[in-house]
Amino acid sequence: MTAAAPLNLFDYEALAQPLMHPAVWDVIVAGAADEITVAENRRAFDRLTIRPRMLVDVSAIDTATRVLGAPVAAPILIAPSGYHAVLCPEGECATAQAAGRAGIVMTAPSGSHRTIEDIAAAAIGPLWLQLYLFPERERSLAMVRRAEAAGCLAIVLTVDAPRFGRKDRSLRSENDFDWPESGNLAGLPPPTLPWFRGAPVTWADVDWLSGVTRLPILLKGILTAEDAALAAAHGVEGIVVSNHGGRQLDGVTASIDALPEVVAAAGDHCEIYLDGGVRRGTDVLKALALGARAVMIGRPVLWGLAVAGPAGVAVVLAILANELAFAMALSGRPTIADIDRTVVR
Repeated sequence: MTAAAPLNLFDYEALAQPLMHPAVWDVIVAGAADEITVAENRRAFDRLTIRPRMLVDVSAIDTATRVLGAPVAAPILIAPSGYHAVLCPEGECATAQAAGRAGIVMTAPSGSHRTIEDIAAAAIGPLWLQLYLFPERERSLAMVRRAEAAGCLAIVLTVDAPRFGRKDRSLRSENDFDWPESGNLAGLPPPTLPWFRGAPVTWADVDWLSGVTRLPILLKGILTAEDAALAAAHGVEGIVVSNHGGRQLDGVTASIDALPEVVAAAGDHCEIYLDGGVRRGTDVLKALALGARAVMIGRPVLWGLAVAGPAGVAVVLAILANELAFAMALSGRPTIADIDRTVVR
């Protein structure tokens, strides 16, 4: 008797865990301190209820939209995360291939085990680069120039890591695994080592970055109206409402709870995205209803990669997109443009 095929992202989580070394699992799923925010990211979605409309023609459902002007098949993007090469020999290149086939954007992480040039060569869809600023601007500028030359369409600047969050779970076990050497993305040792303890980023750095590249800049890690208003004033093209998957400061607001105030403060000045706890198509629907242009997913991509390489990533993305289409049909919202604030209570 063959095992049942996974039906949802939680099934992939259950399948992935026994396939990973316990230390790898701990590093990937760990949150900061007591992991309160990790759990709250999920609970906050569950507290939102959907207000479905009836007698709407939903014979055709269209999940297509645009992000920073680029067409995507669904408002689901791949968030930057490390450890791809620990789970699959092709690493981020495999993930980029799956993202392209799904018609969505992948955000390549600064701490990748593959070079941005290799990831871009493997990508068959839009590619963004997540950036941690180095203490030396020359090194940061070199990464930006490489991203531009590789054809990346945006820079996603992580702003919530002046120091890396202390994750008790992974600190207990990360030394029990022989982590692979990284590729020369930025001349860095493996992402699991403290190659970067957090170069504090200020608004002056955001202005500097805007001045050295024509690529759109998104700030990842904004959780308050005050910072959203400043981001808009500094002319960034996008904001990712994110608490780093609960991996930085424990006890902060769940991403979906922070979304409405960020959307209100940013106005029409920049596009708003969200990550943190997205596991169901209904989660995507709720985030869009509260003003997100699209959502990002991180850990579920790694689960898919662990289970079946790029094919597993493709199935994870397909499951979430299909669940979104199903939720749109049953809530009477046949297109992304039909999803508005009245969808949720």
